[in-house]
Amino acid sequence: MSTNFEIVMLIFVNQISERLLYTMNFVFKDRGVNFEITNDPLFFQEEQGFKLNYSSNNFEGIPQIKPCKLLFDQPLIRYEIQKAIFLEEECFSFDDCTDPFASIFFVLSRMEEYQATKKDKLGRFEGKNSLLYKFGWHEKVVCDRWSLDILNFLKSHYSNFEFICQLPFVAMPTFDIDNTYAYKNKGFVRTTLAILKDFFLGRTRRLIERQKVQAGLMKDPYDTFQIIEETADKFPNTRVFWLLGDFAKLDKSIHHTNKRQRNLIKRLNQKIEIGIHPSVKSNSYDFFLHNEIERLEAILGKRVFTSRQHFLMLQFPETYRILKGQEIKEDFTMGFADIVGFRAGTARPFFWFDLHKNECTKLLIHPFTYMDGTLNEYMQLTVEEAKEKVQSLVQEVKTYGGEFSFIWHNETIGNYGTWKRWDEVFKFTLEEIL
Repeated sequence: MSTNFEIVMLIFVNQISERLLYTMNFVFKDRGVNFEITNDPLFFQEEQGFKLNYSSNNFEGIPQIKPCKLLFDQPLIRYEIQKAIFLEEECFSFDDCTDPFASIFFVLSRMEEYQATKKDKLGRFEGKNSLLYKFGWHEKVVCDRWSLDILNFLKSHYSNFEFICQLPFVAMPTFDIDNTYAYKNKGFVRTTLAILKDFFLGRTRRLIERQKVQAGLMKDPYDTFQIIEETADKFPNTRVFWLLGDFAKLDKSIHHTNKRQRNLIKRLNQKIEIGIHPSVKSNSYDFFLHNEIERLEAILGKRVFTSRQHFLMLQFPETYRILKGQEIKEDFTMGFADIVGFRAGTARPFFWFDLHKNECTKLLIHPFTYMDGTLNEYMQLTVEEAKEKVQSLVQEVKTYGGEFSFIWHNETIGNYGTWKRWDEVFKFTLEEIL
C-alpha cells in the first residue's frame, strides 16, 4: 500500500543484518512508520525524536527490546523455544530471551521447516507439527499481532507516536483445477479403463452417471465453471490455477492438447488470472515444470508468472528456488493441508526470504487461510462447524488486515458426492468476505 511517511523511528542495533532489515520492513513499513537503523551509539544518543534501542546497550530513558541472536546469526541454529509474553501478546522466547522481532522473522521465514525431519507421505511438513499449532496460535495472524504489540510498546513511551492500526482487507477466492471433468474428454483409453474399473468394483452409480453425461442427459458433475465465473464477477481478485502435467498417479488432469479444455481456459482467462498448478512430478524435476508453464502460456498467448503447487507440495528452499528459476513471480501455496489458519503468521503478501542465501528475494508469497479438503477431509468438520471456523478466520483477517485467500476446487463446489451440502460453506464464505 502507498503511504506518505511522516513518523520516523531511529533504531539502534549493534549489528545490521539482512534478517533485521527484512523484519523491520514488515513491522513498520505498511504501518506508516519510516525507520532508520544505526549502530553508532553517539549518533543515536544525540538525535532527537522517536527511538528504539534493540540491543543490550543501556541508553537512559529510551525504550528497549533486548534481542536474541536469531536476527544476527547467519547459519541455521536450533534454539530452545518457549512461550512468553512481550507486552500484551504471547510470543516466542529463544534461549530464554523474549523477542517479538525474532518471533516474527522465525515464523515469516518458515525457519522451522528448513530444520524439520518429520514429513507426511508426500514429503510435506504438516501443520500439526508446527510450533504455531502446538502453542495454539495457528488461527491467529501472530506476525501482525506481534507487530502491533511492538508499536503499542513504543506508543506507551511516546504518547504522540502514531501508526496505522487497520490495514486493508482484500477478498481473494481461488480455485485449483486438478481434474477438469469427471467423465468428459478423458479419451478412449482412459474412459474404457474407467468403465471397466467401475464395473469390477460394482460402482453402478458411476456407470450410470458416465452414460448420462456422455449422452448429454446430465451435466458433468465437475463442470462448475459458471460458478467460478460468477464468483469472479463479484470478486475481481479471484484466481485460478490449472494442472497441465502429464497423467500420473497423483496428476490426473486431462491432456493439455484437449481442445475443449483449451477453449475453456481461454474463456475463463477473459475475466480471471490463470496461473500454473505444478504437477507433483515437477517437484523433483524442474524440466516438467518448464514444460507445464509453456503449455499454459501457449493456450493463453501470454507469459505466466503465478503458481500454486499441486497437493500443496512445498519444501524449503527447493520449491521456491525452482519457481524463481522458471521466472514465477507470485506463489499461492503458503498454507497447510491438514489444518486451517496462517502458516506464515500473516494474511498479508510478503517476499520470500531465502535463509540459505540469507537474502530477501523478489518472489511474492500470497498466504491462503483454508482449503476445502482441510475442513471436510482432514478435520472432518460438519457443514455447520466449517461455517463457524470460516467466520472466525474471516474476522481475524478483517481485524488485522491482509488477503483472505482460500482454496476450492471445481470438483467440490458442485454439491456432488462427498461434497453434498458443502456448497453452503463456499457460499457462506463469499457472504462473509463481502
